[in-house]
Amino acid sequence: MTVITGDHPAERPTGVPGLRILTGGVTRLWLVALLVGCWEIIARIKQDAYFPPPSTIVRVFHELWFSGPATHLFLTDKALDDFQPSFVNLSCGWALAAVVGLALGVLLGRSGVAREILDPVLQFGRAIPPPTLIPFFIVVFDFGAQMQISTIAFGVIWPVLLNTADGVRTVEKLQLETAEVFGITGATQLLRITLPAAAPKIFAGLRVSLGFALVLMVISELIGSTTGIGAHLISSQQGMELPEMWAGIVLLGILGCLFNAVFALVERRFLSWHSNARGLDS
Repeated sequence: MTVITGDHPAERPTGVPGLRILTGGVTRLWLVALLVGCWEIIARIKQDAYFPPPSTIVRVFHELWFSGPATHLFLTDKALDDFQPSFVNLSCGWALAAVVGLALGVLLGRSGVAREILDPVLQFGRAIPPPTLIPFFIVVFDFGAQMQISTIAFGVIWPVLLNTADGVRTVEKLQLETAEVFGITGATQLLRITLPAAAPKIFAGLRVSLGFALVLMVISELIGSTTGIGAHLISSQQGMELPEMWAGIVLLGILGCLFNAVFALVERRFLSWHSNARGLDS
């Protein structure tokens, strides 16, 4: 039974929203600014070729990828050559892992027999470091997009699969029994009861897997690839073009933060009903 306690609505933060956001941003970024400033000063003093000043890295970052014409959204030809294959491989690998992981997770969560049969295989598979399978994928698919997508998909499927299985398995039996009383069974029960109840854990798995996908995207492009962000990194390192290498590292850090922020917005949008329900139950 849901019990709502308290006679007053929850207090909302006071103050000017814009000022509050600005203050929060400054509070979170002051340490980053301090570290970058110290790096700039020390790099200028030491003149170490392996650690160029951040100002040099930013300049190279802009020249490499974002100094193109406005008609191309300021993207250079190199940006198109590097970004397109990387993003296509990441998207395909992550989407494939999400679909297969969700399907297998639902199967394992709903069927104790399937869980008992497949659990040893799954535990063995998740223990294999994905990069160690790159030689196998090269033998099967040769160098190229198929090898890279397979590496990404194999590495990121596990958080989705295991979180989905756990979320489906822990759906309250009372919810399922109540649904059956009202004639909600089969696929309808799965879509209307099981998946919504398991959604928080499913989204948690998807969020973790997206971070893994970015890492494996780079690793898969370090071997036998001439395009992509990973190929840019290894090419810069081998040519001792260290500012270009650092620019690639910074780009990956920015992409990781951007992916996480966008996914967090999507997650909050889809799970807003869940947060409201928890607020009512508390």
